[in-house]
Amino acid sequence: MRYPHLFAPLDLGHVTLPNRVLMGSMHTGLEDHARDYDKLAAYFAERARGGVGLIVTGGLAPSVEGWLAPFGGRMSMPWHVARHRKVTRAVHAEGGRICMQILHGGRYSYHPLSVAPSKVKSPITPFTPRALTSRGVERTIGDFVNSARKAQDARYDGVEVMGSEGYLINEFLVERTNRRDDDWGGSVEKRQRFPVEIVRRMREAVGRDFIIVYRLSMLDLVERGQSWDEIVMLAKKIEAAGATLINTGIGWHEARIPTIVTSVPRAGFSWVTRRMKQEIKIPLITTNRINMPDVAERILAGGDADMVSMARPLLADADWVRKAREDRADDINTCIACNQACLDHVFENKRASCLVNPRACHETELVIEPTATKKRIAVVGAGPAGLACATTLAERGHDVTLFDRDADIGGQFNMAKKIPGKEEFRETLRYYARRIEQLGIALHLSTTATADALRGFDDIVIATGVTPRGVSIPGSERANVVSYLDVLKNGAAVGRRVAIIGAGGIGFDVAEFLVEDAPSPTTDIARWTREWGVDTTLDARAGLVKPAPEPPERQIWLLQRTPGKPGKRLNKTTGWVHRATLAAKRVTMLGGIEYQRIDDDGLHVRIGEETQVLPVDTIIVCAGQEPNRALHAELANAGITAHLIGGADVAAELDAKRAIAQGTKLAATL
Repeated sequence: MRYPHLFAPLDLGHVTLPNRVLMGSMHTGLEDHARDYDKLAAYFAERARGGVGLIVTGGLAPSVEGWLAPFGGRMSMPWHVARHRKVTRAVHAEGGRICMQILHGGRYSYHPLSVAPSKVKSPITPFTPRALTSRGVERTIGDFVNSARKAQDARYDGVEVMGSEGYLINEFLVERTNRRDDDWGGSVEKRQRFPVEIVRRMREAVGRDFIIVYRLSMLDLVERGQSWDEIVMLAKKIEAAGATLINTGIGWHEARIPTIVTSVPRAGFSWVTRRMKQEIKIPLITTNRINMPDVAERILAGGDADMVSMARPLLADADWVRKAREDRADDINTCIACNQACLDHVFENKRASCLVNPRACHETELVIEPTATKKRIAVVGAGPAGLACATTLAERGHDVTLFDRDADIGGQFNMAKKIPGKEEFRETLRYYARRIEQLGIALHLSTTATADALRGFDDIVIATGVTPRGVSIPGSERANVVSYLDVLKNGAAVGRRVAIIGAGGIGFDVAEFLVEDAPSPTTDIARWTREWGVDTTLDARAGLVKPAPEPPERQIWLLQRTPGKPGKRLNKTTGWVHRATLAAKRVTMLGGIEYQRIDDDGLHVRIGEETQVLPVDTIIVCAGQEPNRALHAELANAGITAHLIGGADVAAELDAKRAIAQGTKLAATL
């Protein structure tokens, strides 16, 4: 077996897990309403069928006060049990095991009933929490224990106690948020009493034959967080209190260090779990940016952990474990850690899904069934929309021909994969190339499809993408004015001083491409932690040291016409990372720009009442895109009907999430 450590059984005493893969907790939105539990059951059952060793649900509050949002998922009342039995029944029917995560939002709760150790407002919510009284602390411990009992009644195999990421339990552990002077605060020992009592009393209530996973914050990554000695002390207490497993938590949600986005190196934090392995005896789980079997195997073989936790990779591919076990890693639809359809959706109160797998959390609605009538279907354009559509059509049994004028599949992803921190996008193209081969799709690259060539197909799908939008500025015809396509696709020469016109997602990508020499720190944990200020020696409290970013390769001005701060419209959970990255590279980001002219002196602009000249060598235009519908119009003129998807349909911000979902959904209906 290629991954012997990954597929070694793990004996937990009363139960043996078949492998070392934990499907980590991730909120989907399906947990919040009783009407959605059939869908939630189908979602987890598909992952159990794929071979996951142990599943952990999204967080369920143990009380109304602990809700993450009003009327969110909760496990506290007798009538909550029945809906959860749908989930456990479905998972057990597939031979899987599942734990329910108990999560109390604390001061991160987005409602006015929130409580915390002390009356200290979170920077990421508008509500100031009420400080728990001593009786309130005892009642909250009872809520956790009651929730675990209810989970046991619902036939879960165990629970995970969420003690990290800055939620209530984590808030008790640090002076930053715990300013009490009673039995639950003041000293380290008193601050640690809250989680220890939860685990101890929970174990007494549920007995020995029930898994208790404790999610331990091993790196707080916030000022006045825990020291390493304090974390080790707590881990030992949690072990003694009766935990079965300890899972690694990294960073609070308010931390200004990225922990899970695509620019974080693979397995970028397993080193901290390895340090804890020297301190305790119960199995340890490591997490964050583990997305392929070779990464997981390396972690386990090196002794960093006893299990690996993956949440988003199992959104991307429910059969990840089975494919790894069968030595078919190339068949895995890899998580690219973009966050666009999972975490961004959750923070926008939408149902989670996955950019590369729009069926995730929609298993009962987006069903890919064999076709009753086989058709000859042409798909023109092998970008994300066309690839998703063509492969889904072929999976259903259609005879598919895929055309693209470029020499490689991928469309805009071929540019995205060149951006520092977006190297993972290569994995999506590897996956689709493999699917094209397996499904027998007739692939015609370096081919410009015409209306005449498409006659005779039963259906035609146009996924021809976009063309960059130009600018009308005096001097924009000069040789030093180029488009992002010229730079990222065609390798146009770029000077040392650059103005980028347009500060949308592509503008930010181009800026990062130009300030960071290859290979990027994403490929090197030591460089990455140094750039962001993470202390891998663990001598510094909370793992924080002064960031030491590498010097930029160029001087960049990133400009937008719209007044305000550039980057405000970037994705919610990743936009701040891009802004922080460019700030660290000393990129000048300006809004409210009026472009006047381009000449030998550079780019002349007006900002408010002030006119200035930016002394740049190169000007790169990232001013948006237009749908490329020329072939669609040609077909219409010839009286041929065709479907329009992806950027050719809507060009705004090159939305791969929408493109892949649109291509998949269309293919499911043809």
